[in-house]
Amino acid sequence: MTDDTTMAASVVAAIGFDMNCLLEHLKAVPDPRKARGKRYSLSFLLGVIILAKLAGQHKPAAVAQWVKMRQSVLVKAFNCQREDVPALNTIRRTLAHDWVAAALPRVLNRFLYEAYGGQQSEQVTLDGKTLRGTIPPGLTCGEHLLSAFLPTEGVVLAQAAVGAKENELVAAPQLLDELDLRGRVVTGDALFTQRNLSVQILSRGGHYLWPVKDNQQRLHDEVRLFFVPPRKAPGWSIQPLPQTVARTINNAHGRLEQRTLTAVVDETGFLDWPGARQVFKLVRQVTTSATGTVTVQEVYGVTSLPPERATATQLLGFMRHHWRIENSLHYRRDVTLQEDETRMSNKHQARTMAALNNFIIGLASKLGFGNLAFAQRSFEAKLTLALART
Repeated sequence: MTDDTTMAASVVAAIGFDMNCLLEHLKAVPDPRKARGKRYSLSFLLGVIILAKLAGQHKPAAVAQWVKMRQSVLVKAFNCQREDVPALNTIRRTLAHDWVAAALPRVLNRFLYEAYGGQQSEQVTLDGKTLRGTIPPGLTCGEHLLSAFLPTEGVVLAQAAVGAKENELVAAPQLLDELDLRGRVVTGDALFTQRNLSVQILSRGGHYLWPVKDNQQRLHDEVRLFFVPPRKAPGWSIQPLPQTVARTINNAHGRLEQRTLTAVVDETGFLDWPGARQVFKLVRQVTTSATGTVTVQEVYGVTSLPPERATATQLLGFMRHHWRIENSLHYRRDVTLQEDETRMSNKHQARTMAALNNFIIGLASKLGFGNLAFAQRSFEAKLTLALART
């Protein structure tokens, strides 16, 4: 297999994205294998794996079977010099190469950027995920990856591995160093409410928005003070601090959910926290239609965003968009792409599979699909018809 592999133009036109452009980008993944015994180019191997996964085959064995069942049409479509296709062991070895795991995420992101643009949206969300398929029997720890996600675009900008004896706070500075944070807002859960991360983000031209909980007890107590009603006594009173309020109401899936965010500007620099400009309280009230049960949750937070840059409505939007990473990324990888069901004992294979899954989610979003499962069914149908015509 030579390195100038291309896919037939008729197939490229039918499947809806430029596979030849992707193959050119995949050539940027280093391939230190010796020429002797190299039966397939790395770009071809990664290309057919991506096609199989886009068509709904997510485990290495299923990918190999999909490729084998389409051997003749794939050979013709790719203008291959060989008449055979990679077997299961070849696919497994490809996924397990450390150089593939290291380089592939950047290569795939570059393709998405050059082909579809974007990746400039304001909010960047930090969150981690353990790959359950990497957890050995009888143990509780497996490969854990921290992702920087664009919730409004559905694209993972970067991911970093979290060491077995480390936590996400160790990987976060490294991950943030890979990103252009100028003009961006970084959000995360309360774990990331740390001074050093706040300083790092500010020093790189960005802003942070953190929830504040008991892991920063002093900060939590100080933020709560902004929302304590002033005491009153006969003959004197204290004016309450100026507040702005935003509210959303959603009625779906048998639940009425009301979110109310109240923001207050820290005009006097009362908070001992790097760059803090506003504090907020988010009240989430959920009423279950069937039972009438009402649950109320309060979350406090701090942000470096000044009021002229982010109103209460915008802050509420950032908080809502942050949790898109659960449904738009983690759930899709876990369930639709079967990541948790895929047994992987090799950490490099796990990282490569995660990068491929991130790419599929991002590509489906760029192609205009809101439902990933439907995107895969559509792609499989188009690809099957296109290959049948080659």
